[in-house]
Amino acid sequence: MGTNATARKTFLYTVIAAAVISANFNLLTILSHLHFHPEEGLLRPLIQEASSWIGMILFVWVPWTGYRLAPIERPGWRLLLHIPFALAYGLGHVGSFVLLRKAAYLAQGSSYSFGPLWQNAGYELGKDALAYSLFIAGFVFVTYIQRQSRPPALLQSPLQQPATFDIRDGTKLSRVLVDDILAVSSGGNYAEFILRNGRRLCMRATLSALESELTPLGFVRTHRSWLLNVRQVTGLDPAGSGNYAVRVGELTVPLSRRFPEALARLRGE
Repeated sequence: MGTNATARKTFLYTVIAAAVISANFNLLTILSHLHFHPEEGLLRPLIQEASSWIGMILFVWVPWTGYRLAPIERPGWRLLLHIPFALAYGLGHVGSFVLLRKAAYLAQGSSYSFGPLWQNAGYELGKDALAYSLFIAGFVFVTYIQRQSRPPALLQSPLQQPATFDIRDGTKLSRVLVDDILAVSSGGNYAEFILRNGRRLCMRATLSALESELTPLGFVRTHRSWLLNVRQVTGLDPAGSGNYAVRVGELTVPLSRRFPEALARLRGE
């Protein structure tokens, strides 16, 4: 599975799990409130819990962005970015559920009060800091599970024929060994295959479409415009700002910091 697709699934699976687990806890809280305060009815605790749940879903992109910018699997100063991101998540969550509650109460002809600002804000932000940490832990866990379930790199036994790939350019077809492909670069709707012998072959296809075909054959996406053959990598050099330059034979391919899973794979993590 390509890097972008893996990231999307990591986000989606984590959000679904968090939404389901949180909804169950919210339901238990509502039932407990009804049990101990039946005179207050269902509406008030339902508004309280539903608004908090909606606020969580609305701002889950904040911890996701923090995780993408500063993966905790890669220790460094960037981890400090999680402090302002956790604060931003808390402010977004609290602000959204307060507005939702005010609107819901107003619709009933009543009003909602958040209570003492500093006392309640500190309490809510503390809970949201924990929720932020749990989201990050969820992203890490789901990423780990996906890496463990990733198909192993293509292995060749002596009895197997070497894997090949067909590069089509109009009516022309070139069948090349997968191991002879160093990298694939994108140019709009065309892709250029760079071969070990220096040849360059073009094919009318998007890089995203080729990614789904080549990833099971040992390729990884390192940049929005590049796929490279992991087995042909000969070096990895820092290029500043979290980016890298990957040496693939005589070729140098960029590795963007936006593809942390590609870096982890090239490092053998």
